[in-house]
Amino acid sequence: MDRAALADFLRRHREALQPGDVGLGPGLRRRAPGLRREEVAQLALMSTDYYTRLEQQRGPQPSTQILASIARALRLTADERDYLYRVAGHGVPDRTADPGHVAPALQRVLDRLSDTPALILDPLGQTLAQNDLARALYGDATAHTGWERSEIYRWFAHPETARAVYPEHDRARQGRALVAGLRAAVGTLGATSRAGELVTALQETSPEFAALWDRQEVARRFADHKVLVHPEVGEIEVDCQVLLTEDQLQALLVITAAPGSESEEKIRLLGVLGTQDLTADEPADRSEAAPGRRV
Repeated sequence: MDRAALADFLRRHREALQPGDVGLGPGLRRRAPGLRREEVAQLALMSTDYYTRLEQQRGPQPSTQILASIARALRLTADERDYLYRVAGHGVPDRTADPGHVAPALQRVLDRLSDTPALILDPLGQTLAQNDLARALYGDATAHTGWERSEIYRWFAHPETARAVYPEHDRARQGRALVAGLRAAVGTLGATSRAGELVTALQETSPEFAALWDRQEVARRFADHKVLVHPEVGEIEVDCQVLLTEDQLQALLVITAAPGSESEEKIRLLGVLGTQDLTADEPADRSEAAPGRRV
């Protein structure tokens, strides 16, 4: 771990960001350029004291989990994220398998979407980031660990809970779409990739998945129009739009309702109700994070 290089890298990238770059208001008058340390800590879901110690070369070696949160908070590119891991004394994660890194361009768009549900997904169906309305609609999908982070895995391993957000008549279509999307991911990333490992895990877990996998269906798309079900507000009729990164390894999914519709009103109501705890498991202990906060 190169403490001096880590501290300088963090400080310079923090100072290069403005509040508007990360979806924050301008706040009070600023004496120094860029974000404040407490703002980076807030974005990374860790204590200000812990982050400050890193910038002052006094902190312990941060875990890869902490580094992933910092990289996301500072809107680092993949190359910058890799450098951060190296100076912190860790190996560089596989870019196609790391659920902690979010493409900065997609994150900037997500930061500006506050009036409609939006989330960023990878080819394995892992939610990399979501805004408050998406969290209220789906629950905190980033709180899962291991294979549970994948929507595809949860759909077949825990159908009784994972499928509740879809009306019963649409679940067969959604299951086929998830499998077809995973096959497309395996075609892109290779059979020995994490996508291929997910296929093996699901074949061992779910006979239903195995049967759908044998159909050899391939598709990379989201349903343009669908109905979602929320336990408090009921059915919400929505349209889905997708923005992909250039390498097509991450997708920003934006969910909207027709203007003036009952479904649009229900989405507004979700903002009032706040986050529903629809996730099955909490992440492991995060001793480096602030109490009660997730990294």
